[in-house]
Amino acid sequence: MSSNNRDSNTPVQNNPGDDARTELNAAVEELLNTIQNKFAGVSSEIFAKLDDMSSRLDKLEAELRENNSKDNSSSKS
Repeated sequence: MSSNNRDSNTPVQNNPGDDARTELNAAVEELLNTIQNKFAGVSSEIFAKLDDMSSRLDKLEAELRENNSKDNSSSKS
C-alpha cells in the first residue's frame, strides 16, 4: 500500500482558491446586506418626509380654501 493513498476518514483539505472564493462570497453577502439595510433606512426616511409634505400640503390647501371662501363672502356683502 502506498502512503499517498488517503484514508476515507481523513478530511479533505480545501484548496486555497476555495478559501478565497468563500471569503469573497461572505464579503459580497455582507456588503449586499449592508446596502439593503441602508436602502431600507433611506426609503423609510423618504416615505416619512413624503407623508409630512403631504399633510402640510393638505393643511395649506384647506387654509387657501378657507381664505377664498372668506374673500368671496366679504365681496358679496
